[in-house]
This record gives sequence, structure tokens and C-alpha cells, in this order.
Amino acid sequence: MVKHKYLYICTNYTLIMEINRLIKTQIISDLKHLNKVVLLYGPRQAGKTTISKHIIQEISLKTLMINADQSKYIDVLSSRDLGKLRSLVAGYELLFIDEGQRIPEIGINLKILHDELPELKILVTGSSSFLLSGRVSESLSGRKKIYTLLPVSMQELAGIYNRFELNDQLEERLIFGSYPEIINTMSHSEKEEYLRDISSSFIFKDILELEMIKYPLKIRDLLKLLAYQVGSQVSIHELGNKLGLNRDTVERYLFLLEQSFVIFKLPAFSHNPRKEISKSQKYYFYDTGIRNILIDNMKYLHDRNDSGALWENFIIAERRKYLIYNQKNANCYFWRTYSGTEIDYVEEIMEEYYAYEIKSGKSKTRIPISWSGEYGSNFQIISKVNYLEFIL
Repeated sequence: MVKHKYLYICTNYTLIMEINRLIKTQIISDLKHLNKVVLLYGPRQAGKTTISKHIIQEISLKTLMINADQSKYIDVLSSRDLGKLRSLVAGYELLFIDEGQRIPEIGINLKILHDELPELKILVTGSSSFLLSGRVSESLSGRKKIYTLLPVSMQELAGIYNRFELNDQLEERLIFGSYPEIINTMSHSEKEEYLRDISSSFIFKDILELEMIKYPLKIRDLLKLLAYQVGSQVSIHELGNKLGLNRDTVERYLFLLEQSFVIFKLPAFSHNPRKEISKSQKYYFYDTGIRNILIDNMKYLHDRNDSGALWENFIIAERRKYLIYNQKNANCYFWRTYSGTEIDYVEEIMEEYYAYEIKSGKSKTRIPISWSGEYGSNFQIISKVNYLEFIL
């Protein structure tokens, strides 16, 4: 199986094709036409280095490729010395820095390069946005363009497969997720082994190495609790009690996991706090394979009792990818009244509200009167019949 130069995938149809990541064309355009530093964030193993190499190949500029693990480059790129920086990039048209968050004072040095060598194109990847963006946001104010690369989306797979094939692969995506290596791995055991490896090492590496974490094992315990509570409201107080941690520590760990692209938060929507829950949140996983391996449940759907929650996580995560990759601005929520009426997913777009109930089965649901009377009648059930229209 080919695993270099391009990202290929193999399926039961014995096809071998390249996955075209949706943000690639826009990044190429920005590097060619904008005088900005391009920052590419995302979780480890999502394909940042691979897409960057594709971009470098297609943009056809003389490129200096730097792995931030190499100390000889770290010394120069953290020096604030224009002479050293100029000497490093002399004769190159594009500077590519992989895993830039490992370089001290990366932000100010990128600012120096951008301001003093405006003809130099710069592309930087980073696996933890809270590390890299914290160092570059202020220094590169007005000088940067940010992109996020997540595990492969169904919209990206739709560039290869027709809808019949996407539906045929749906259970695989629900159980094993969509990391590029997972899509590129054939057997059940190989997929499971990869997920165990990534869930026990890669997704925690930056947090544990570069943040002062007092109780590192508690982070994994916290993720397991969240995995069991997908689709349900999460109580910070309850999490703290179960983990033996105070509220501030739990909130900090949740923030770190969000910023490292493991989980994301869906807050409660409310314009009427007397009737509607307003101070609550749900958490979902960017990748359902990671969620499943954390609770050690890699069974197929007919043997699971959490298929509804798994379906909800998958749909909301895929919708999130769709919004990010297509640069669509929407505020996203869930909605619930104190009497128990709820809607799984709500988008607010330009002061218009769109409500969605996510169903894995064939049960019918009507729009709640308490919602329609207050916020309008934009309501849709998302099921296995129409989900592709929602996420493509």
C-alpha cells in the first residue's frame, strides 16, 4: 500500500485514490496572492505535514523545509536576529516550518521575517493551537491567515466516492473515525491498534510535554467520562467530584483538550433564562474513533447500546468540519427547557435560527411549539436518509 508522497485510501472496492483536502486550494491561493503568514493548525496525525508537502509541490517555489525538532533551526528561529534569519532563508522563496509551536518566541521571529523580507512566503504548521496561536496572535496581528485541518471529512470523501459508497462506508466512519491513517488501513485489528496508539500518546503529547499538568492521568479519565456522556449535558461540578479535582482544574483541562482538537463544546441556547437552560454545555469528539477507543467499545452498531449518541456525535462533528472548511459563520448550540423539551442542534446565522433533531432511527419528531413560537419554524430531522445533504 502506498503511503508516501500522497495520501491514498483503499476500500472494499479495491480503489486507491488521493484524498483532496478541501483547504489546500485556498492555502495555495493565499500563499501566492496574500502577503501574510499562513498558519495551519490541527490535531496530530490529521495530515498537516502531508497537505503541506502537496502545497509545496504544487506551488513550485524554492522551499526551505524545516522540522522544528532540529536544534540548529530552533536556535536561529528563536534568535530575534535579523542577520541570522536572513542568512537562513537566503535564496529561498518559501519557508515551511513543521510543528512550529516547539520554537521559543516563534511569533516575534515570524514577524521579523514577514516585515523585513516581505517577498518570502511562510507556511507554519502547529498541532496545538493554544501553544502556537498564543505565541503568534499578538506578534502577527494583521499579518496572518489561519486554517484548521481536522480528521478527513465526509465532504472530502465525497470527492472520491458517490453517495451509495459513502453510505456503504458509514458504519466504518462511525466506529473507527476518519483519521487519514484509519482510512488508509484495511483490517479491523490494524485500525484498533492505531486508535489505541494515538489515544494513548499523540493526543496528549503536547499537553503533557508543554503544559504544567499536575495530574496527567486525570485528563484521560476526564475524556472517558465525556465519552460516556456524549449527547448529554455535562456538569463541571459532577466531573470534578468524580475525578477528585476542583472546578478550575476541570475547566482548564477541558480548555486544553478543546484547543488541542480532541473535543469541542456545544453551549446551551437561551433567550429566556426563566424557561430555558442557559448555563450548561455538551461535549463532542472531533473523531468518533477516538471516542470509541477511550471507552474500549469498538463493536459494530448492532451490538451497541449507544448508537444514538454515536450518531449524534458523528453528525455534529461532520457539520462542524463543513462549517470550518467552507468558511461559514454560525453560532452553534443545543436547546433545552426546564420542563425537558429539547432540540439536539441549533445554528444561529445572521439572526436566523435553524433547529435540527438528529435521529439514528425512523422515529418522527415534530418541532416543539415552545421553540417555533419563540424562534421560528426552521426545523429539520437529520436521519440516515438525508444526512449527506446536511454535511456535504
